[in-house]
Amino acid sequence: MQKEHLEADVVVTGGGLAGVCAGLAAARNGASVVLIQDRPVLGGNTSSEISVHAGGADFDGNRPHARESGIIEELRLEDAVHDPRCVPVMWDLTLYDAVRREPRITLLLNTSVTGVRMAAPGRIAQVEAIRPSTQHAFTIGGDMFLDCTGDGWLGYFAGADYRMGREARQEHGEPHALGPDNFTLGASLCFIARDVGEPREFFPPPWAKRFLTCDALPHRHPDLCRTGFWWNELGGVFDMTRDTERVRDELVATLLGLWDHIKNHCPQCRDLARTWELEWFGWVPGKRETRRLLGDHILTELDLVEARPFEDAVAHGGWPIDLHPPWGIYDREPPALMLPLEDIYSIPLRALYSRNVENLLFAGRCASATHVAFGSTRLAATGAAMGQAAGTAAAMAAFRGCTPREIADRHIRELQEILLRQDQYIPDLAAQDEGDMARKAQISASSEAEGCEAASVANGLTRHRRGRTNQWASGEGQPLPQWLELRWPQPRAVGEIHLTFDTGFARPLTHSQYPSTLKKQVRGPQPETVKDFRIEAWLDGSWRAVARITGNYQRKRVLKLGHLLATEAMRIVVEATQGDPQARIYEVRVYG
Repeated sequence: MQKEHLEADVVVTGGGLAGVCAGLAAARNGASVVLIQDRPVLGGNTSSEISVHAGGADFDGNRPHARESGIIEELRLEDAVHDPRCVPVMWDLTLYDAVRREPRITLLLNTSVTGVRMAAPGRIAQVEAIRPSTQHAFTIGGDMFLDCTGDGWLGYFAGADYRMGREARQEHGEPHALGPDNFTLGASLCFIARDVGEPREFFPPPWAKRFLTCDALPHRHPDLCRTGFWWNELGGVFDMTRDTERVRDELVATLLGLWDHIKNHCPQCRDLARTWELEWFGWVPGKRETRRLLGDHILTELDLVEARPFEDAVAHGGWPIDLHPPWGIYDREPPALMLPLEDIYSIPLRALYSRNVENLLFAGRCASATHVAFGSTRLAATGAAMGQAAGTAAAMAAFRGCTPREIADRHIRELQEILLRQDQYIPDLAAQDEGDMARKAQISASSEAEGCEAASVANGLTRHRRGRTNQWASGEGQPLPQWLELRWPQPRAVGEIHLTFDTGFARPLTHSQYPSTLKKQVRGPQPETVKDFRIEAWLDGSWRAVARITGNYQRKRVLKLGHLLATEAMRIVVEATQGDPQARIYEVRVYG
């Protein structure tokens, strides 16, 4: 093996959505990053290797205005515009492109973490990794380390406290805890099928499972559909950190058995399925649960159900608590128990760092939660929001020379303000950035829709919430262009303007192969979004354009003027949207 040593401020292990967002967040906040992924593509369970869509707090559109913002929204918007048909490998490309464009990230694909070197008990010095495709053995040193592997491998190697399996009901006072035992949520293999318009036979291999009658699949009768089936699940009674290959082989056998049932045995499906064939199926199991690393706070069922507030909140979730029986497809119980949540919930920073390894953070499936709470926190987009929070905290800790715990104890409001400025959502926490000159401006507009006043753009909130729109919208029936004006008593030196637009949070938006999910979406620029706009400044007694953007489809735009501009008033003039007749802006920030 050729030996190579790398150094970075932040080392991220795992390239699923949590790891991608963690790496991008750390790099965008000034840290050098090494991002290590053991597969040839990024995206984890959402990649083309597995093709699970990134569910999250909005519950596939059933909880409007709860969608994650920040980096994951940026990625979803890129995907919707450049891949309207949801081709699986194009989502891989969206993630790869975002990472490749970031100069502070060194990306190591096909590279597996194999161990750590400790600076002292409870502190990581280096990660050890190998890349067999090039015969490289890496040692990677850093100040902060993030475990986004899903299986918690980095934490395991470093001796971090973790838990596998289900807790007892009395351990955390959880009404739906069924342990203690070692049972977990299993892994799934899915398929994509299509109607080719002419008869296609299917001959299962002899080792495929046989489901000759519909009664052989209690509570799981397969319908003929393009994408199936999340409930083709196994592994809950095994150790999915060790038994993945065994479980994969069994899942391939059950998947082909399900297709055999649809094509050859099911009286409800076989005639309709005559012209259908398998187009694709996965060979990499989409894992749900393995190790859960333990932080200073362990999220519990009641934290989620009661939407308990946390002073160190840094992200949010909202998918129902979604628990599966341990025997998966072979279980006689229904394939899922869905416990609804009345509202979204907060995720504290204390659930995103290790309680006994001082420079280890984590995000995604291995975040600090009980088995029951994990039923919701495991969703990929929730993991992405955790990743942005943990990556930002890691960069801050690296630069301050402190631990994540010290960030939570002493610098949490500063971290929260950075996250809010970068469009992360923290439930009901309004931004109070003292450096934002928009907060001190008198704000007016060319017109206003009822309940969408101009002043809303500086109230620190950036989505519909609790009956308030928290946005400016121009008056109904008023033609574009429309403008929003900020005016100060004295001239201000302006160098940077932040704008947050409406990208249709009333709908879901995620890369998916499920027709039922796709039909709710707009695959392209979101109609509510401002497309063309200009920034005007009041200079020498008249309005002058100082910046102009055309073709925008992103929610968050940061305009750097290149020099400080002394002005007592500025306007955002909306010339066109992506289809909505009204101009809509959630937030304006102005910095020197």
